[in-house]
Amino acid sequence: MRNLLAISTVALIAGIVSNPRADCGSVTVANMNWQSGELLAHVDKFILEHGFGCQVEFVPGDTVPTITSMVEKGQPDIAGEAWVDLVPEIVRRGVDERRIVNIGPALSDGGIQGWYIPKFIIDAHPEIKTVDDAFAHPELFPAPEKAAKGAVFNGPAGSGGSVVSAQLFKAYDGDAKGFELVDPGTQAGLDGAMARAYERKEGWMGYYWSPTALLGKYSMVRLDAGVPHDGAEWKRCNTVSDCTDPRKNEWPMDHVVTLVSQRLAESGNTGVVDYLSKRSWNNQTVSSVMAWMTDTQAGGEDGALHFFKEHPEIWKSWLSAEVAKKITAAL
Repeated sequence: MRNLLAISTVALIAGIVSNPRADCGSVTVANMNWQSGELLAHVDKFILEHGFGCQVEFVPGDTVPTITSMVEKGQPDIAGEAWVDLVPEIVRRGVDERRIVNIGPALSDGGIQGWYIPKFIIDAHPEIKTVDDAFAHPELFPAPEKAAKGAVFNGPAGSGGSVVSAQLFKAYDGDAKGFELVDPGTQAGLDGAMARAYERKEGWMGYYWSPTALLGKYSMVRLDAGVPHDGAEWKRCNTVSDCTDPRKNEWPMDHVVTLVSQRLAESGNTGVVDYLSKRSWNNQTVSSVMAWMTDTQAGGEDGALHFFKEHPEIWKSWLSAEVAKKITAAL
């Protein structure tokens, strides 16, 4: 799929060179129903309106319905944060039928999942780098009700992360190494467990992902699996709850890209397309802005303004000097 997307992007760039620049006009943008997606939608809206004179209309967005709509109906024009690995067949069909174009990465380091521990534990014990290293020290990660045992906090009940964590706990032989797998119940339960441990400067180990507000607020380090990712093994057993012989495996990185409609790609809006192809940020930046949004109870619009204020070196790198001046004036 990545080869197809790359070919599509090359074809797009070739087409832009031969097309004259057109007025921006009306552009539809998916306003995703998760925090980082909402934030990025508002960043795009502000830049498209004030930098390129577009008329931006938001449409409600979510991964499957948004990408499916782009493939089947040609709308919306932009899915700013598209987690394409979740719907590979739909994306493949859209590329094959020239309905959508992968304009470039939205998250430069991709979507990240895994087991995390506090950085202050790493600072005190620099020898801990992998999951096996952490499992050698149950005393550093005390279970909430059995201090003599270590704990690994699972993902929220019913989530894909909970299935994989349970399988990996077996693969690393957590029981025999003095650990127990703790079910936090809900997302709030998982968040609360991490936050309480961090605030008390207590050891904690468990499943989490990035970008997220919590990892923007707390300095956590993702443990290396100690082995490379094996896609076949991941599919065979790590993601199957009743598989009895899971093996150690590295969590895969999710490819998070910006998709645009073929209509927008071929519209001649060279400035807009160039901006979207360059508009990429890393998880730490996104997580830090999300942490500010959560602490201040701010929505995507205020989050975008906070980003523009705090990180001009990032967004100016996406734009020409002329457009960057327009954004600065609008702010």
